[in-house]
Amino acid sequence: MMGYDFDRQRAILNFIVDFYSKDLNLVIEVDGITHQDDIVFLKDEIRDDDLKKIGISILRLNALDIVKKKKYVLQIIENWIFEFEDKYGVNQKVLKRRLK
Repeated sequence: MMGYDFDRQRAILNFIVDFYSKDLNLVIEVDGITHQDDIVFLKDEIRDDDLKKIGISILRLNALDIVKKKKYVLQIIENWIFEFEDKYGVNQKVLKRRLK
């Protein structure tokens, strides 16, 4: 997306994250109905804290939104990337990918 690679089902620390971009240092988690359970919610908080401690940002997206509101979800991710690039700039490798 926008020249950034995302790995699916990537192991980080003791977790398997849904999607990970090394260049953005971003994890995208897709949360379905099971994430509304109190125990799962607490585990998610612990996981997020552990990932943040090693400098990874987490973007949590609702599974139903991904299915029913694709444009909305893509806009959320694009906005996150634009904010990242405003803060840190754009990697040359990413710029080359965008020109292809």
